Amino acid sequence: MAVRDGLVAWLGSDDVGRHQFPQAEVIDLEGSLVTPAFVDSHVHVTETGLCRTGLDLRPATSARHCLQLIADYAAAHPGEPIRGHGWDESGWSDGPALDTTALDAVVGDRPAYLSRADVHSALASTALRNLVPGLPAGIDAQAPLSGDEHHLVRAAAGTLLTAAQRAEARVAALDAAAAAGIVAVHECAGPDIGGADDWQELRALSQGGHGVEVIGYWGEPVRTATQAHALIEATGAHGLGGDLFVDGALGSHTALLHEPYADAPGCTGVCHLDTDAVTAHLWACTQAGVTAGFHVIGDAAVASVVAALERVVEKFGVAAVARCGHRLEHLEMVDAEQAAKLGSWGVIASMQPVFDALWGGEGGMYAQRLGAERAAGMNPFALLASQGVPLAFGSDSPVTSLDPWAAVRAASHHHTPGRAVSMRAAFAASTRGGWRAAGINDGITGTLVPGAPASYAVWENSMLAVEAPRDTVQRWSTDPRARVPALPVLEAGVSPRCLRTVHRGVVLHG
Repeated sequence: MAVRDGLVAWLGSDDVGRHQFPQAEVIDLEGSLVTPAFVDSHVHVTETGLCRTGLDLRPATSARHCLQLIADYAAAHPGEPIRGHGWDESGWSDGPALDTTALDAVVGDRPAYLSRADVHSALASTALRNLVPGLPAGIDAQAPLSGDEHHLVRAAAGTLLTAAQRAEARVAALDAAAAAGIVAVHECAGPDIGGADDWQELRALSQGGHGVEVIGYWGEPVRTATQAHALIEATGAHGLGGDLFVDGALGSHTALLHEPYADAPGCTGVCHLDTDAVTAHLWACTQAGVTAGFHVIGDAAVASVVAALERVVEKFGVAAVARCGHRLEHLEMVDAEQAAKLGSWGVIASMQPVFDALWGGEGGMYAQRLGAERAAGMNPFALLASQGVPLAFGSDSPVTSLDPWAAVRAASHHHTPGRAVSMRAAFAASTRGGWRAAGINDGITGTLVPGAPASYAVWENSMLAVEAPRDTVQRWSTDPRARVPALPVLEAGVSPRCLRTVHRGVVLHG
């Protein structure tokens, strides 16, 4: 491959290349694998960095273990507020025993904010709760907080972070992305996530030359085209969507369902935006020619958004809606009729395959929350693809790790038969799909063909498919016309090591 001025200038055999470009600098990759670089279609950069630089609770195997991790961190950082992420009681042997009393016992009078894995609920110490004057007096003083109360506590915890901590976290997150072969991320920002200051600071870092491209979405509803234009101008965001919450998450019992949770009878989740509000936002954004989008997980939430989209299609027509590239984030509970409509309207599904790897299966969190029958229908990648819904894959980091190969493997090894897509389709959704979701439809970005941006990753060659046992080989065409590289063997829990990441000809890592 020859690169000139940030573009792929030529591809072919080594001997021809050396003859055709005799004055070029030659970099011998010694048989390493070169692929198009990845795009992560849904991240939270600052939170990802805080998880890397602070308290990571994802390794916790029990409530007791989780509390020990908190106690160890508190001892190592005396006098500081505590911020942690990642506990998930659905896989613990000793059950959901985390409460405010248990937390206070290890942190004392220090403010502590510990978000659940899905970041839709959090455990907060009494000291932190006391910093939130708007927290309703009647809420459970012991249980993790969700919904509006969680947003209030999250905002209060954010004020305890210093500018230096936030800056360090952002750099750590983008460095980690580059080290994973990722050259662009879709930041899902908003007033209920990191807030305007956090987004503008991240935007300044990206524009200041970090290298990893940050494409921002601002999750705030509007009701008129004028408001949509004004908000895009004020934020500099690419679209008004991302985590614009219609509902919450299954793990926190806040995803909006038609029928109650299997493990919480009488609970059907939380509705943050009703169908009328969703319709108004879509109407305004479509009229303004702006990408809209929503965080939508539960089946009732999906039904609400599809109904709203139908109203907007009837008003403006399919072409006007499709031109905007509206997005649905997560879209975990969608049926065949809804998928067909979304495909016909050009709506993009921004999904996280590792959710199924973590929480799918007979004994997984989905089955606990929904029962086996409903859980089996989660994350239907093949259904959406078959109906022409464009797929873009991401991590929702820090909910799952910045590991795009894990997403490729998870999408092609779904827990439920018939729900998976091919390795080739999963890789495309993790590369070209992310660019398409951001409105880049030139047909070459995200591939390695002459004229394409030289955005690629180099991978250690020890895991190439040609070296793998026959039953694990995933053979792809190596014909350059296919725009698809050879595929590494993707074993569970093991991803290829990235040796170099390059974006538009500039080395970001390695």
